[in-house]
Amino acid sequence: MKYYITDNTAPVVPLSEIPETSYAEFYADLAAKLADARYHIAHYFALPLGDRLRFFCLLLDDAEAKVLIASHAMEYYDEQELPSLTALHPQVHPFERDIAERYGVRFDGMPWPKPLRFPFDRFDRGSTMDNYPFYTMEGRSLHEVNVGPIHAGIIEPGAFRFICNGEQVLHLEIALGYQHRGVEHEFETTANRLRQMCLAEAVAGDSAVTHAATFASAVEKLTGGVPSARLGVERAVALELERMAMQIADTGALCMDVGYQLGQVACEALRTMTINTTQAWCGNRFGKGLIRPGGTNHPLTAAKAETIRRNVAQIARRYDEVRRDIKSSPTLLARFEQCGIVPREEMLRIGGVGQAARASGAARDIRATHPWGVFAGTLRHESIVKRHGDVMARLMVRCREVLQSAGYIDRLLADYTPGSLPAPDYAAPPAPDSLAFGLVEGWRGETCHVLLTDAQGRIAACRIKDPSLHNWLALALAVRGEGISDFPICNKSFNLSYCGHDL
Repeated sequence: MKYYITDNTAPVVPLSEIPETSYAEFYADLAAKLADARYHIAHYFALPLGDRLRFFCLLLDDAEAKVLIASHAMEYYDEQELPSLTALHPQVHPFERDIAERYGVRFDGMPWPKPLRFPFDRFDRGSTMDNYPFYTMEGRSLHEVNVGPIHAGIIEPGAFRFICNGEQVLHLEIALGYQHRGVEHEFETTANRLRQMCLAEAVAGDSAVTHAATFASAVEKLTGGVPSARLGVERAVALELERMAMQIADTGALCMDVGYQLGQVACEALRTMTINTTQAWCGNRFGKGLIRPGGTNHPLTAAKAETIRRNVAQIARRYDEVRRDIKSSPTLLARFEQCGIVPREEMLRIGGVGQAARASGAARDIRATHPWGVFAGTLRHESIVKRHGDVMARLMVRCREVLQSAGYIDRLLADYTPGSLPAPDYAAPPAPDSLAFGLVEGWRGETCHVLLTDAQGRIAACRIKDPSLHNWLALALAVRGEGISDFPICNKSFNLSYCGHDL
């Protein structure tokens, strides 16, 4: 099969240059490639173009740092069924579910053909959360436990349906889609670039820098903009600060769930110090307003750069003490080790990404496999990979990444001379009839935004993949065979995003 071959630093892709093939050829070639662990899907979606439904697939070659773009099409509202790739490769499952839910496309042989998000413009309006077909099992010794969709904490809604034999979890089904936010649709209804950037920051509030950087990258490709090396340094610092803040927060959350109060309060204080450092830079603790296409409103000064270096060094030193305390605590080790295991083979099958995948031995990390910005130049990233795939491994990846990010920030700013940077460019016209993607390794993992323009250069479609899309299934696999009382620490060890899913 023919692909349009590009990489994570290449410019915009004209739609006319993306090869279109038959579904039979698409199916056979993709099925063969996905059998090789070097390949995985960054995004796969469909769009109505006139009376046709055109499908686009972005396939990542992790060995060669290439992005392979393929396409196939069918008549809109065609009655034919497409053979399901999910039956061979479960990582395709959320994409096929999304396409089926939006446009009524039927995938023959697809296991678990259930709604994914319940978007407001879904094909079947009769499909609602009230009639969601939860999986059931029969047995006199079995019982169901339902958690959510409304939770005790200030978090987004999501339903967790456990099937248990006594305390042991046999199956967990996670149903999302309660928010109906229409985020992708909002990108298509406004041409105001500033509003679009604010929308990107709101895709997942705890990943504001990640999603803003991903969207800005796609926009800059569409408009032909090339960020300066200095701007690239500042974006990398912002991303690594966000990574530090959230990995520290997750460490504290895990400590809290097992009653280790010292670790909890220490991490809360260090996370606050980290986000306050971001606030001192741009005026917002979560980095909102910091990432903008073509330039910035908050260029670093020498004083701010020094403040960041000083704070980060102190945070890393104090956090390393927490890490050592955790590793030397028999009580914590007893709860975290050999709990919530997801083997490498399962993580690869479901398309797992981010620190969760790396904790299972799957080295999925865009900074290393598809580098951009400073990671394609001054920083050669080496992913932190663990093998055990349990709660402890996911925690230790977080701990090591906090220290690694602190080292990256220090290296980037040690030789950095702040200077003038251009103001954001909100007026540059996008290329017409084109596709551009942003691909960034956020603190949760691989984040992808795909933008397509019409003949006038307006954004005709925006498709977003938050790393949580695949990893929710990893959480369901992690709790199989565990006691239901271990669900909270398994859940915290992934810390997935409801709103990143409910687009």
